[in-house]
Amino acid sequence: MDFSSLKNTPPMYLYLVSIISFILANLVRDKSLGFYYFLLIMGLVSFVLGFMKSLKSK
Repeated sequence: MDFSSLKNTPPMYLYLVSIISFILANLVRDKSLGFYYFLLIMGLVSFVLGFMKSLKSK
């Protein structure tokens, strides 16, 4: 699989996706536990990718 669109994404957008997914995870925590964990993992992965991308650009 080619993730060229993810490679060209600025770190600020990845941080924004992580914040939004953490907020949504907090909102759906009581309703759907599986979706809650999915959003947490997605937020964590996008934060780490944004952090690694910002370290590479310096």
